[in-house]
Amino acid sequence: MIRAEECVLVLLAAGRSTRMGDIGSKLDQPFLGRPLGLHVAVALEDMPFRERVAVCGSAECDYARHGFAIVRNDDPALGLSNSVRLGVARAREIGARAVVLALADMPRVTATHIHALLDAAEGDDAVVASSDGRRPKPPCVFGRNHFDALCDLEGDEGARRLILAGKHVVTVPAELIDVDTPEELEELRRLVHAPEARTRWR
Repeated sequence: MIRAEECVLVLLAAGRSTRMGDIGSKLDQPFLGRPLGLHVAVALEDMPFRERVAVCGSAECDYARHGFAIVRNDDPALGLSNSVRLGVARAREIGARAVVLALADMPRVTATHIHALLDAAEGDDAVVASSDGRRPKPPCVFGRNHFDALCDLEGDEGARRLILAGKHVVTVPAELIDVDTPEELEELRRLVHAPEARTRWR
C-alpha cells in the first residue's frame, strides 16, 4: 500500500482535442453543470495528496482553484508522453514516492477507485492500472523506481508497456469512460441524464 500523502497527483489536461472538431478544448465543454475537465479534480479534491499538478494546454479550466499547481505543456504535439514527463519531473523534484496519473477527459473517476489503486500498490516498484475487465487504462499509480522510465517516454504511447506488465484493478466500465469525440460526449450526457444532453452539439 502507498499512502496518498506520499504521492503527487498528476492530472493530464493538455490534449489537443483533435477528434472533437473545431471547438477549442473538449475539457471546457459543459457536463453536469461544470466543465468536463474539472470533474476529476473535484472528485479527488479531498484526497490528501502531497501535491497536485495539472499539466495544461489550451483548456480554460481553473485547476488552481482546486489546489493544483499548474505546469504548462507548450508543445502538446509531442504527445501524451511530454505531459507525463512534465508531471513526473515535478514529483521527482519534491521527492514523492509515487505518482497517480489521471486523465482530465475521464470525468467519472472516483476517489474510491483511486484509493483501491493505492491499496494495491506495493512499494517503489509499483505499477497499478485501472481496468474495465477487458484492458488496462488510466488512472494509474507508478512507484518512484519507474520515474526515469516515465521521463524517457516518447509520443502518444504513454506508459502502455509498463501498464500492461503491471497490476490491474477492475472497476465498472462506466467509471472509466473517456471522451474523445462529440458523439462520445453526447452519449455520456444521455447516460447520466445530464441537462446538457438536451442541447444539440454545435
